[in-house]
Amino acid sequence: MRHVTLAFAFLVLGFGAQSNAQSKHNIQTVFIILMENHNWTGTHNATSIEGSRYAPYINSVLLPMASHTEEYFNPPAIHPSLPNYLWLEAGTNFGILNDDPPSVNSQTTTEHLVTLLNNAKVSWKAYEEDISGTVCPLTDTGEYAVKHDPFVYFDDVTNNQDPNSTYCIAHVRPFTELASDLQNGTVAQYNFITPNLCDDMHDKCKPIGNAIKQGDTWLSQNVPTILNSAAYTNGGALFITWDEAASGDGPIGMIVLSRFAKGNGYENFIYYTHGSTLRTFEEIFAVSPLLNDAASETDLSDLFTAFP
Repeated sequence: MRHVTLAFAFLVLGFGAQSNAQSKHNIQTVFIILMENHNWTGTHNATSIEGSRYAPYINSVLLPMASHTEEYFNPPAIHPSLPNYLWLEAGTNFGILNDDPPSVNSQTTTEHLVTLLNNAKVSWKAYEEDISGTVCPLTDTGEYAVKHDPFVYFDDVTNNQDPNSTYCIAHVRPFTELASDLQNGTVAQYNFITPNLCDDMHDKCKPIGNAIKQGDTWLSQNVPTILNSAAYTNGGALFITWDEAASGDGPIGMIVLSRFAKGNGYENFIYYTHGSTLRTFEEIFAVSPLLNDAASETDLSDLFTAFP
């Protein structure tokens, strides 16, 4: 009986240590914003972000106070959009090289980030622009593109592609709810933010008619809400990146803002991919195993003074 009691106590202590591991970390809340289809630097002047006159907020406001890297790439030869979103969630594209919907590309595996988080009792939400919030958004609607919403490609999130899945509906929410969640202190610990096709630099839309300027304007209108929130100031980190390059594999942008980031315009030239970002998030939230490519990539810790 004594052995059973000791074994039970060990299990309780073990689970407690695992569930409390992230509480010892500096970074408590993560926000990631996904932009679209632009190189960070290079000869592609019309589609490059760094130094672009169409991106004054990124270049003149964010970069001087952020850390960023000059050598962040989408995984080699991984195109178009969907495979890169899946890579950020699972460290692999599952062999997918198209943008087909979940009805074609759904995955049965539970080995992906938000399920690891959920199992570790780490809260998560995806904020998707242009969804209703009344159904699990398994198809395109308005300027919402399902290919930019990786979570609905996993059957354990959607209850096998059920548009009425309560778990999916509770976690994949309209972007319009982010501001009130921040104000009310109900934001999740991991927050994946997807602007719509006009606001993420994917399409040219009226009245601006310039994809880079549209995205830069959207960031200027929405990033301050995050930066001024208690969730950000009390241990938050905001990552802004792009899904893939417009030409080749990059480099693409990765901008990090946090009180724990080196900031002040710090830049490095370390090679990173989306596997690096996934590894970084797993380390921040103390979940394992490192998923697929995340196990072999360098994390983003060099962009921080204190990590995780």
